Amino acid sequence: MATNFQFVSPEQSAMKAIGYVRVSTHEQASEGVSIDAQRSRIDAYCTAHGLDLVEIIEDSGVSGTVPLEKRPNGKRLLLRNADHVVAVRLDRIFRDAAEALTVTKAWDRASVGLHLIDMGGQSINTASATGRMMLTMMAGFAELERSLIAERTKDALREKKSQREVYGPIAYGYRDNDGKLVAAPEEQLIVAEVKQMRKAGMAYKPIADDLNGRGIIGKKGGRFYACTVRDICRNDLHA
Repeated sequence: MATNFQFVSPEQSAMKAIGYVRVSTHEQASEGVSIDAQRSRIDAYCTAHGLDLVEIIEDSGVSGTVPLEKRPNGKRLLLRNADHVVAVRLDRIFRDAAEALTVTKAWDRASVGLHLIDMGGQSINTASATGRMMLTMMAGFAELERSLIAERTKDALREKKSQREVYGPIAYGYRDNDGKLVAAPEEQLIVAEVKQMRKAGMAYKPIADDLNGRGIIGKKGGRFYACTVRDICRNDLHA
């Protein structure tokens, strides 16, 4: 049946299905990605294919990088008893290829089919050998795309840093001057002290305790922590 689902007529017994929908915060208003849009497509799909949709599990404001079992409601999907799991797209339910293949393999052993409604204009049903093969390929391509995006983002940030342009939260030792990073003299003195203490063999936490003990104020009036000192030491802006 290639990558399309087999139609189940009304005369045939309906199979229990659970839907899953997810959006991260910045996707809430995106066309075709909103919770309501996903719910509508899952409901329509199950109706058309004779699936008994018993529940739609929802994760709102949850990044796709979070593993399914660590999402507030996603972990319930792994515990529910159903014959089918239905989601709009692969990226709604899995974070990477390894997770997708591990979970769907377990579902396959339990005779649970994963249905992905929109995979480049076609649907995938892992209940078939062809569907499982297509899932493996699509999961690999999806992970490749995420990796390429991460590489491009990293390169863009590196370029901004090399040009002393603001690229994120302002690093300790600098301030924002109309989109450009310029040295903050008082903070640069502290950076030099931190690097000297680190060079002398002090660990991050004792350095932070020393700065806090002397009443030195961190960025935005905060305290220094081991992670704060680590970030100062590792930031190549201070090289």
